[in-house]
Amino acid sequence: MVGLSLGEKQFIQGGIAQDIRSDGRKRLTYRPIYVETGVIPQANGSARVRMGATNVIASVKAELGKPSSLQPNIGKVSIHIDCSPTAAPAFEGRGGEELSTELSNALQRCLLGGKSGAGAGIDLSSLVVVEGKICWDLYIDGLVVSSDGNLLDALGASIKAALSNTGIPKVQVAAGASSDEQPEVDISDEEFLQFDTSAVPVIVTLTKVGRHYIVDATSEEESQMSSAVSISVNRKGNICGITKRGGAGLDPSIILDMISVAKHVSEQLINKLDSEIAAAEAEDES
Repeated sequence: MVGLSLGEKQFIQGGIAQDIRSDGRKRLTYRPIYVETGVIPQANGSARVRMGATNVIASVKAELGKPSSLQPNIGKVSIHIDCSPTAAPAFEGRGGEELSTELSNALQRCLLGGKSGAGAGIDLSSLVVVEGKICWDLYIDGLVVSSDGNLLDALGASIKAALSNTGIPKVQVAAGASSDEQPEVDISDEEFLQFDTSAVPVIVTLTKVGRHYIVDATSEEESQMSSAVSISVNRKGNICGITKRGGAGLDPSIILDMISVAKHVSEQLINKLDSEIAAAEAEDES
């Protein structure tokens, strides 16, 4: 929890009301975003994303598994977030565990449409090797290295960047196995298929402070919020997931307006993130 004096609180709230925040940004402006890919060599894909003083890392590990009998035509993705105790004093002990669970669940809803995978921003059908028998299981791990607000958007961006850096090994399925047998497979050590991230959404969190809402809130700004709505939007402007935190209720008309704003802001965020990812990948290859 950020401890602020009454004067500091009034300064933050007054600035947001006048559309000039403490660091000079407007209400709907992000801090500079920096992306670095391939930061964990052992992973199939990884990336680091920095938004201001918020610094997060995501890694992707791909393993062959068996699809669920209830959903034989899609693969599986699990997301787990860990908050480093050194990232913020509030992350020590139980506080860090509770936030890790909250962030993991929120990312699951925003990127995978909940546990069922319905409306998933990640194409789970592309992970199937043999329907009902073999699929890729993706284990996505995120780490909060340092925190100055807006963790969900930063983690969503790092996952998108890590997936774009992910190579899935090419699999050859042996012919001749009967429908009851588990097919034999040969996993290539040299040929990899690039994971398609064109439909993977970004997450835009709109934080309500007073009568206004802002994007990319700092920790100090978050301490003054009444509520926050996180909306995941893909390149086509489709909503892939939505989640809310904070105790204050929101009128449905305000939520509809937030969704409209999130769609607008997401275009800029996707373009900025794509350009940063492309630059990071080019540097990685050079």
